[in-house]
Amino acid sequence: MKTFDARAYSIADFLEWSNNGLLDLSPKFQRRGVWTRAAKSYLIDTIIRGKPMPKVLLTQELLDKKNVRTVIDGQQRIRTIIEFVAGGFTVLKAHNAQFAGVHFADLDEDIKTTILQYEVGVDLLYNVSLSEMLDIFARINTYSVTLNRQEQLNAKYLGVFKISAYELGHAYISYILDGGILTEKQISRMGEAQLASDLLVAMVDGVQTIKNIERLYKKFESFEVAPAQVEEGVVRYHKAMKFVGALYKAEELASTNWSRPHWFYTLFTCVAHALEPIKGLEACPRPKLSAQTVLQWRSSLDELSALYTEYTEDEDAEVPNPWLRFINYAQRRTTDTEARVERARFVLSKIEDDT
Repeated sequence: MKTFDARAYSIADFLEWSNNGLLDLSPKFQRRGVWTRAAKSYLIDTIIRGKPMPKVLLTQELLDKKNVRTVIDGQQRIRTIIEFVAGGFTVLKAHNAQFAGVHFADLDEDIKTTILQYEVGVDLLYNVSLSEMLDIFARINTYSVTLNRQEQLNAKYLGVFKISAYELGHAYISYILDGGILTEKQISRMGEAQLASDLLVAMVDGVQTIKNIERLYKKFESFEVAPAQVEEGVVRYHKAMKFVGALYKAEELASTNWSRPHWFYTLFTCVAHALEPIKGLEACPRPKLSAQTVLQWRSSLDELSALYTEYTEDEDAEVPNPWLRFINYAQRRTTDTEARVERARFVLSKIEDDT
């Protein structure tokens, strides 16, 4: 027999219940935890932008002829909303530059209305015992997917570097998909966020192992305003992607080896280094890249991709010695610092020789 109803209540409803003592935010079996300022800010930004948040789980009990609602799951979200409206904190600039530093009472009336009318999805339980409640939690957790590394980082960090990387990932999602760099399944598990983070690391702190994404997330976690090196990294990222798009339309990229994620990393960093030196690639040449040399670059890149396929698929092919090292780094430890630097050195040297 069904034991819940799916409903939606506005933030104004939750505030009214709270003000009238009809909202219980401290059930005995609720997990305790304190949200960071960044986590609170991100939730309020979600509301201001009209984005959905996960459902809240409530029970409802009639006490003294009044309905008292207990928040079973979603306590921190509701506490955060109530605290924000009460003036307890403001949104960080990294999340929303327009409303950063402005308390709820000082917001324009239309924004206040938007917030108060925001609807929170709710599953309302009724006539549920404690044992049944625990069973519900067990069933919910049964269907939870184990988080991959990027999803874990997403849950842990909310700073300016992570936010900037995610915005870049979203900005080029069509190119990433149409270019065959990532699949829809990979993107459903935040593949584009990881790729964009990895590329932004190179723009901000140089070519290095993919394992250092968290180091950059952590380094810039406490900043409300994007430090200059992150802002500059974002600008460099856009410039590099502009030339990557000029070299290969997405559907053209998909038919080459450059659509493989570690190859794309090499293509991107080679393009960025040609435009402006990148840390870690100081010993690599910087062949000129401009609107006038795009076709020359494209010719070299096409040949590199074709020769790699020939040398790795034809057992009788005679592989030149310089290629042996490149092939090794293109097939093993592909995301390590050394492999990334050596692939870039090889590609940039070939392009320089051809141009």
